[in-house]
Amino acid sequence: MQARLCAVGTSVPPFRYTQDELIDQLAIEDDKIRSLFKNSSIVSRHLVLPLRDADGRPEPESQGQLLEKHREWGIKMAAEAMDKCLANVGRTPVDVDYLCCVTTTGYLTPGMSARLMKHRDMRPDCARLDVVGMGCNGGLNGLTPVCAWAETHPGRLAVLICVETCSAAYVFDGTMRTAVVNSLFGDGAAALAISTDPHLAESPHPLVLKTSSHIILEALEAMRYDWDNSYGLFSFYLDPQIPYLIGANAETALSRLLASTGLDNADIEHWLVHSGGKKVIDALRVNLGLSRHDVRHTVSVLRDYGNLSSGSFLFSLERLNRENVVQPGDRGVITTMGPGSTIEMALIQWA
Repeated sequence: MQARLCAVGTSVPPFRYTQDELIDQLAIEDDKIRSLFKNSSIVSRHLVLPLRDADGRPEPESQGQLLEKHREWGIKMAAEAMDKCLANVGRTPVDVDYLCCVTTTGYLTPGMSARLMKHRDMRPDCARLDVVGMGCNGGLNGLTPVCAWAETHPGRLAVLICVETCSAAYVFDGTMRTAVVNSLFGDGAAALAISTDPHLAESPHPLVLKTSSHIILEALEAMRYDWDNSYGLFSFYLDPQIPYLIGANAETALSRLLASTGLDNADIEHWLVHSGGKKVIDALRVNLGLSRHDVRHTVSVLRDYGNLSSGSFLFSLERLNRENVVQPGDRGVITTMGPGSTIEMALIQWA
């Protein structure tokens, strides 16, 4: 009995900003930072921004206020994404037997899963898992145990939710380090229904055949979340070399995924790649020999929402589903990248 990816649902906050609007909202005057926003291949993002002070600049938010933003908006987005996802398979939250919540934009105890269960009046015997702090690759790190649970509990319903209030991880200090983050990430959540029950989804739908992981230990510090004593906040750091690190290791990661399957790149009809940023997407496309058509959903999700961290690949899967072009027997590769530095992959096939 193989795990089936039965349905997807997504959610974003109601506050949409173009990159030009964000330059004004954040009162950015530095020409280099303005150029960073304008040349990101991002048109718009959905963000929960702080109020502006009398000078038009974002009001400072304490770490406690940012955590409250993560809790409040994370639960709202997760609930909406889950409801949409379950509606696609004719189910409600009370039908869920296993819930996994993936997030990096805040730390909660009890975790997001318990709070969401209370918010949506889910059954108290629903098993749960929280995957916290793994970054943009965390969605596939959560998918692996959820699929394993589904396969050992035939016919029962599991839900994976990736929920990232990235604006709860923003620091507004005018430096290039924080500007890179502030120019890229958006808020959003995506939910995925998983079960071995073939009646829960319309055909064709993906089966998860195999997953693999490749960590680049020499680049452990290239993506990290640090405490900044001067601001009393956590601050995210992205090394400028990340696209090249990911690109240089992409072929190794794919070879590991396809090992013993008898498949190579040419046998993969669909690619669902994390919308990590223009340079990251280009590096993967070049090193894996992908066409612009192969990464069309990755690029369009980046354009419309920015980098949604762990849930980006599910926004791409939702767009692929809407195209209605997949045929039974088609194969796909899901690729996510994040801190570690790590490349996670999954091989799927529609049945």
